[in-house]
Amino acid sequence: MTIRFEFDKSDTKVTVVCLFLAIVIFIMDSLIPLGVAGGVPYILIVLISLWSNGKNMPVYMAIVGSVLTIAGFLVSPDGGKLWQVIFNRLLALFAIWVAAVLGSQRMAMYDEKEKALQEVKQLSGLLPICARCKKIRDDKGYWNNLEAYIEKHSNVFFSHGMCTDCSDELYGNAGWYRKMKEKQKGE
Repeated sequence: MTIRFEFDKSDTKVTVVCLFLAIVIFIMDSLIPLGVAGGVPYILIVLISLWSNGKNMPVYMAIVGSVLTIAGFLVSPDGGKLWQVIFNRLLALFAIWVAAVLGSQRMAMYDEKEKALQEVKQLSGLLPICARCKKIRDDKGYWNNLEAYIEKHSNVFFSHGMCTDCSDELYGNAGWYRKMKEKQKGE
């Protein structure tokens, strides 16, 4: 069972939520001593930005998270060993950018999939067709030309030609047709 959360994809709302969370995380980061990996929660704003329609939103939020991670290093109270503090901040920056890059790639793949699905229309189910003239009855009860119906309900377009059997039946006795057939056999 998959649980899906549906959110409004308005870029403005997502941006406001992300920036609000960034401020809250920064305040918490500035109150916690430096020995704690206070930059890691900025991944949250990158992940939330994936719900926006903006393709560059995760990168923008990664930039915001990176700047605030560095600013948190400068304003947080002392604590921990300097090498550990720097290492933790670098790990946080790495995690933020990995989330942004992977999230952006996922968004691009999703967009391509959606685009492909929009291009594909499929006819399925029972299709009422006249046994004599081959017209198709639509949902409203109207009878439509076969080609027009299929073109309307799929991405198929027709070009007309004539098979050999039908050509022979229709034009078989015509002199010009017999001459053309004999010429084709000679080539």
